[in-house]
This record gives sequence, C-alpha cells and structure tokens, in this order.
Amino acid sequence: MAWIYLLLAAALEIAMGLALKLGQGWTRVLPSALAIAAALASIYLLALALRALPIGTAYAIWTGIGTVGLVAIGVFWFGESLTWSRVGFLTLAIVGIAGLRFSGGDAA
Repeated sequence: MAWIYLLLAAALEIAMGLALKLGQGWTRVLPSALAIAAALASIYLLALALRALPIGTAYAIWTGIGTVGLVAIGVFWFGESLTWSRVGFLTLAIVGIAGLRFSGGDAA
C-alpha cells in the first residue's frame, strides 16, 4: 500500500506543478487553489508512504516522478524544447528512480 500512496503523491505533485503554471504567479484563483490542495494532499500521501518506505528512497522517487512528469507536460502541452541533453538527463533520472526502487533495503 505504501507504494500506491507514493505513486498517488507523485501524481498530485505533478498536478500541483501544472496548477502553479496555470495560476500565472498566483494571479488566477482556481488554479492557485488547486495547487495548494494538490500540494497538501501530495504531502499527506507522502507521509503515509513514509510509514513503510525509507525516507531517502521515497523522497527521491516522489520528486523524480514529479520532475519527469512536469518536463513531459512542459514539452507536450506548453511546447517547451526537448533537446538531446534534456532527454539524456531525464533518462538518467528515470534510471535512478528505477534503481532506487529495485535496489535492496526497501520495505513493501
């Protein structure tokens, strides 16, 4: 169950980042409110996941999934550039996330 909490927390981290972008610097009320709600829910779920998962692994995976997800949204939704160096570094992030997940010492 801890991994489900962590994945849901990461999805909400992505939603928060998207809402922050759409909130245009806290000038739009609905996206700003959604960003706050998503942030609070994300941290709550992360805290639940930390009951069973190592903090370093869980936090790295939470932020890593959020980072990769928001880069993808930036590229496909907002037309941000996707250079070979960005692809390479995102690949490193994904490999690192997977490595942390499947390396020894994790609960559940």
